Amino acid sequence: MSTLRNPRPPGRAREVSPALAAAWLATRALMLWLLAHDRLAPLGRGGVSREVGHLYFHWYGVLSRGSFPVDDRLWQYPPGAGPVLLAPGLLPGLTYFTAFVACTLAADAVVTAALARAGLRPGRSPRGAWLWVLGLPLLLHIPLARYDVQVTAFAVVSLLALARRPRVGGAFAAAGALVKVWPALALIGTPRGRTTRQAWASAAVTAAALLAVLAALFDGPFDFLRQQGSRGVQIESFGGTVLGLARHAGWPGTARYQYGAMEFVGPYTGAVAACSLALTVAAFALVLLWRVRARRWTTATPYDAALTAVLLFTVTSRVISPQYMVWLLGLCAVCLTSRHTTQRPVAALVLAATAVSAVAYPGLYGEVVRSTWTGCLLMLARNGLLATAAGMSFVRLWRSGVSAAAPRAAPAGPERGAHPAHAGLRTRQ
Repeated sequence: MSTLRNPRPPGRAREVSPALAAAWLATRALMLWLLAHDRLAPLGRGGVSREVGHLYFHWYGVLSRGSFPVDDRLWQYPPGAGPVLLAPGLLPGLTYFTAFVACTLAADAVVTAALARAGLRPGRSPRGAWLWVLGLPLLLHIPLARYDVQVTAFAVVSLLALARRPRVGGAFAAAGALVKVWPALALIGTPRGRTTRQAWASAAVTAAALLAVLAALFDGPFDFLRQQGSRGVQIESFGGTVLGLARHAGWPGTARYQYGAMEFVGPYTGAVAACSLALTVAAFALVLLWRVRARRWTTATPYDAALTAVLLFTVTSRVISPQYMVWLLGLCAVCLTSRHTTQRPVAALVLAATAVSAVAYPGLYGEVVRSTWTGCLLMLARNGLLATAAGMSFVRLWRSGVSAAAPRAAPAGPERGAHPAHAGLRTRQ
């Protein structure tokens, strides 16, 4: 007698996963083709790939001898960046450049898989995975030649793990922060109580343990602090946009390559840099104010808060390189995995800013460097979109958790399968 099996339910995995995988393969093949042809003028004349083939490979040689690049003005990264840049050397039979791109694609696949899996849970959405898969190629081949995809993977996994495994989420946030600082902001929106205690304690222990290991294995792990403090005003930052427009009004400054980026040099650049730092402090104060005043958490609040915080810190930064958009795309994608996110319009603005970024660099970067009207207008458009996104993001986050509109913005009940700590939680002072 034969046994009848229950038919496999026609779940979303059968409908979405093959299409998502096909889209990932097609878009990443296109990005690889662009990288292979990046010596073409519209693709940067080799400037995009040069950073991996020359600078990263040079640092790899220094790190492999047991030291961080001490007294190197271009080394401005926390010590966790060392293992990331050493990792390509573990792949046998490949050049450093090829191995680095392979590692980046592997991290990209991890992000895609994590977002797709999160989107299949009850009450969730696959939109986040689709935004990541289709949004990253807007930056052309830049993501494959920078290690920001790897950093973003730490933040994405951290946020998606927080609800069910706060300690794991905290550990990933700490590991990411040791690579490029900003993933620490993934923990800014954890619900008060046990989730926050577990996540933040795990982050502290993980950071201390990893720092101890890196300090034992390498010389000069904290030299980056001295180099980071010397950075000026990058031409693509908000301050750089102001100075670029000032050149048309007679400001005598010029753009010069220093500290790994094109920066403005001339009168008042120090004041503009100081103003950017002051705005960053103000942004941090705003985020802390939200944290203190927030009384209502939904399943999406940790995601929304992380995006808001990183947006605010991005727009106030002295440096807004094109690869910063990778971070924002990853956080937008995490937000869109929840049907209760308040950040959908923000994600649309970030996508638009990403597309403009790719036009500015590498396409018309010469115009930006020379501060022509075309270059200035491109930067005004990109940075204007980011400023609008940051303002809208904070307002929507505030309304969802602090203002009187919060009960109307929050879901009527918890998502099925969601951690109870995130399900429309109200907290006391």
